[in-house]
Amino acid sequence: MTGYEGSLVRVLVSVPRIIGLMQHVELVEIRDTLWPRTRLMSVYEYLPEEIARLGVTRKATGLALGQVQTHVRLSREREERARKGPAELLSLSELAIAVWEHLEWKRVTHVMTEQQMPVYAPGQDPRVGRREEQRMQRVAADIAAAEQHGGAPAEMLRHRVYRIVAQRAGTLGEPRLTVHLMASSLSEAAHRPWAVYGRPDGPYRQGEYRITSVEQVLPEPGELL
Repeated sequence: MTGYEGSLVRVLVSVPRIIGLMQHVELVEIRDTLWPRTRLMSVYEYLPEEIARLGVTRKATGLALGQVQTHVRLSREREERARKGPAELLSLSELAIAVWEHLEWKRVTHVMTEQQMPVYAPGQDPRVGRREEQRMQRVAADIAAAEQHGGAPAEMLRHRVYRIVAQRAGTLGEPRLTVHLMASSLSEAAHRPWAVYGRPDGPYRQGEYRITSVEQVLPEPGELL
C-alpha cells in the first residue's frame, strides 16, 4: 500500500457529506467514508441517502398501493434485522440504508393515499421535484466551498455505495467486520478500508481479518443514477 501512511482521522457526523480533502499522503476517514488525500477537492454528485431515495422512487413507479405497502413491510423487516446485527465501523451502514429506504416507502404510501393515486407516479409527487432542486443547490454550494478551499476546480464524483466484509482468518460465520463506503469501483472499495484498517495497529491486522466480499449496494446492481 505504498503512499498510504499516517494516522486515522475521524469526523463524527450522522450522514456522509460531500467534500473530501485529498493530497496523495494518506487515507483518512472523512465524514464517514475513507478518502485518499490528494491535491484536489472532490464533491459527490449524489449522497448515499439521495441514492437510496432515488432507488425507492424507481421501484415504486407504476406500483399500486397494496404493492407499495408490501415494500413498506419488507423494508421495516430489513431495518429490524439491521438493528439486531453487529455494529459497523462507520455510520454509513446497513442500518442507515435500511432506515432511509423504509422511511421513503412509508412516505410514498402516504402520498399515494393522500392524492388517491391508482399507481405511484413520481411526476405527481411534489417532494421528488423539490428534492432534486435541493440536491442541485447542495452540489453547487459544495463545489463553491471546495474551490474556495482548494483554489482549483473541484472534481465531481458519481460514486456508488459498497459493502466490504472482512472475516477472521480460519473461521466461518461470526465474528466479522463490515464497512459501507462510497467508491468508484469494486477494487477501489476493497482498497480503501484495507489501507486504513489493515495497518499493523488496525483492527484487520490485530484481529487477523481478511476481506472476503465486496459488493455494490447502492444503487442496486443494474440500476443507473
